[in-house]
Amino acid sequence: MKVGVIRCMQTEDYCPGTTDFKFIKEKKGAFEDVEEDIEIIGFINCGGCPGKKAVLRARELVKRGADTIVFASCIQRGNPIGYPCPFAKKMKELIQKDLPDHIKYLDYTH
Repeated sequence: MKVGVIRCMQTEDYCPGTTDFKFIKEKKGAFEDVEEDIEIIGFINCGGCPGKKAVLRARELVKRGADTIVFASCIQRGNPIGYPCPFAKKMKELIQKDLPDHIKYLDYTH
């Protein structure tokens, strides 16, 4: 599995992604059923509210080899402060509409 992780731009001010990387490496959380090796293609922010730039960023991750787009837990679950992105659903819909059908998606990391 080759993953491209999209995170919240506002969250990156205080979260270095350590738990995301740990869960990918240890195959925990959203990755616990993954049997194949996991390669991180990229770890990028959404581009800021309302997440319109996320489509171009996801496209670039796929261009660089990602077969799975992962929305970091800060987007879908609001970790670590408990405030999910109010644009998460629309952002995912737009990305899915833009990318090829074979791309897989994970809605969180941890």
